[in-house]
Amino acid sequence: MRAAVIVPTLNAGYTWCSWIEALRAAEVAPTDVYVIDSGSTDDTVQLAKSAGFNVSIIDKLEFNHGGTRQAAIYALKGYDYAICLTQDAILYDASAITRLLRPFSSPSVAAVCGRQLPRGGADAIETHARLFNYPGVSSVNSFDDTRRKGLKTAFLSNSFAAYRIDALKKTGGFPSDVIFGEDMYVATKLLQSGCSVAYAADACVYHSHDYSLLQEMKRYFDMGVFHADEPWIRQALGGAESQGVKFILSEFQYLIKHAFWRIPEGMLRTVLRYSGFRLGLVYKQLPVWMVRRLAMNKGYFRTLAPESDKK
Repeated sequence: MRAAVIVPTLNAGYTWCSWIEALRAAEVAPTDVYVIDSGSTDDTVQLAKSAGFNVSIIDKLEFNHGGTRQAAIYALKGYDYAICLTQDAILYDASAITRLLRPFSSPSVAAVCGRQLPRGGADAIETHARLFNYPGVSSVNSFDDTRRKGLKTAFLSNSFAAYRIDALKKTGGFPSDVIFGEDMYVATKLLQSGCSVAYAADACVYHSHDYSLLQEMKRYFDMGVFHADEPWIRQALGGAESQGVKFILSEFQYLIKHAFWRIPEGMLRTVLRYSGFRLGLVYKQLPVWMVRRLAMNKGYFRTLAPESDKK
């Protein structure tokens, strides 16, 4: 059973050394680590090469969350599993990858999502988001669970996830051009094919973001764009409105206990998240200049027709 680690990089910064050290502690062979760098100007590439990783360099304009990862999958030879990580997801301990692969002992499991813990120094809002979305109980979902869980059935994050390569290829692999959400896209395809998607709560990384108010809105705008471009996912799985309500109530209760003075900010973030998502759903009706300002992943819109600016 061979597993390769795939990580896209771009100016990984000060956390990159910690990332490398944590992976070494997990006893992953350096030759099983595949780094796809899209134009770093810091020492990301040099450190990766010094660690013995396989490094590919692509133009920044060529990067796409789905296409870049799928190109790496096609290049893998002799591997049974592909482990996706991001450059800022630090392994919790030396057994994190072993535990991530463990659910594959069931032949029905085609993908596994690990648990993401808040990074050191995370504030209350950042911490709650991780605790809510990544609980401490493992689970295995099949397509039958969509009636109860909706979009959550296909919850998967390529910040720390693993895939059975044969099953991934049979369903077409990662999409070649998506704003993001390539993980949910693949998870939905796998569920539709009869496979299961597992969540391994005991396989952990430190990974969270301190988004500003504007960044929060932009992230949800991109999420709306993804669902506008891939409406079949919501049609297949249903919506996530009930989960959204649960998140809002959970965040409110958490802030009362841990940071009550941030409740107004939490309420504002809720408004911005919802507004961003709704605007993303109708992005094709918006002028290009507005879309590019609202988007977090602006490169996705570089091919939009200039005449759209006249709207």
